[in-house]
Amino acid sequence: MTPLIQVAGLKRHYQMGGTTVRALDGVDIEIPAHTFTVVMGPSGSGKSSLLYLLGGLDRPTAGEISINGERLDQMDENALALFRRKMMGFIFQSFNLVSSMSAMENVAFPMQFSGIPVMERNQKSLQLLGQVGLADRSGHTPSELSGGQQQRVAVARALINDPQLVFADEPTGNLDTASGVTVMQLLSDLHKSGRTVLVVTHDQRMTRFATHKIFLLDGHIVSEEEYKSATLALDNQGE
Repeated sequence: MTPLIQVAGLKRHYQMGGTTVRALDGVDIEIPAHTFTVVMGPSGSGKSSLLYLLGGLDRPTAGEISINGERLDQMDENALALFRRKMMGFIFQSFNLVSSMSAMENVAFPMQFSGIPVMERNQKSLQLLGQVGLADRSGHTPSELSGGQQQRVAVARALINDPQLVFADEPTGNLDTASGVTVMQLLSDLHKSGRTVLVVTHDQRMTRFATHKIFLLDGHIVSEEEYKSATLALDNQGE
């Protein structure tokens, strides 16, 4: 069976002053459908670059990205936008909610571009807020919600177009311990419902939910042993 996500020779380089930063430097990945993949890496390892490339939010310097048999690296911006809307949902560390909108309006927002009537959008938004335990907060703006509640609104928003693929970038990074566990469980439930979930994080707890693990250091995929050895050395340097 062809993997849902296939990446070959993926590179993302960019200039910082007179220096070439090799965020990703030749990455090969195959991820089957209906899996929960956790990409682990310290800050600067290239993990967020990988997520943005897989999500069609950035362009590679070199290499191929295929998702569901479609070559993202060969699509123009319009085709990419349509593909993302149909195929993907995104959850970000900073929540990315619109401050002037209620929770219900934030969740429904991505459907505005699908030509779906307002009443139908709101109905589905309320249903998803109920699934993440926030039906009673649907009229609240982000400033009236805790960090954990805002992230649950963001999870509901990521599901509004019923994506096959859910990408999460450090989804527990701004949360307290209890809220982080709640969001991890929600992501695990999404995987169990049949979706493919990919999370980039440095939160070791997330690996408990993973079916697949990828370890990144300095733009390269390494073994779990290499990763643990390198991160232990970094921890020791910091003491």
